[in-house]
Amino acid sequence: MSDKTTSDLRQELMEDNSIDTYLQGNAALFVNQDVVALLTELYEQKHLTKAALARQAGMSEVYLHQVFAGRRNPSRDRLLCLCIGLEATVEETQQLLRQAGYAQLYPRVRRDAIILHAIAHGIALPLVNDKLYEENEKTLF
Repeated sequence: MSDKTTSDLRQELMEDNSIDTYLQGNAALFVNQDVVALLTELYEQKHLTKAALARQAGMSEVYLHQVFAGRRNPSRDRLLCLCIGLEATVEETQQLLRQAGYAQLYPRVRRDAIILHAIAHGIALPLVNDKLYEENEKTLF
């Protein structure tokens, strides 16, 4: 059962007459972690303080603590700033974006390509913003 691909699930969903049957039959395959849980998991793997993360992510400590407490939902750009600050992998970043309900980074979108490259190569946020600005793209903050 756990070897179903996303395509398999999509096809099954479209063919099944009952959403209840689909939901019950695939309950074990649904992603259950929320954004705060995923961020916390990533944060705990790193050896930095929340103050250092806030600096690296270009945000205030107060805002960061509100995000981790679940009182604030970061925008897509703010979530990307957190991913860069956490030095998350491309896969971790895409998972966080998906879980938050945002579009994943797409290499055919010029701005996303710049951000994807930066994440893949561990480029610091100020340099990412500099490159975005240089290329006439909206900066992350």
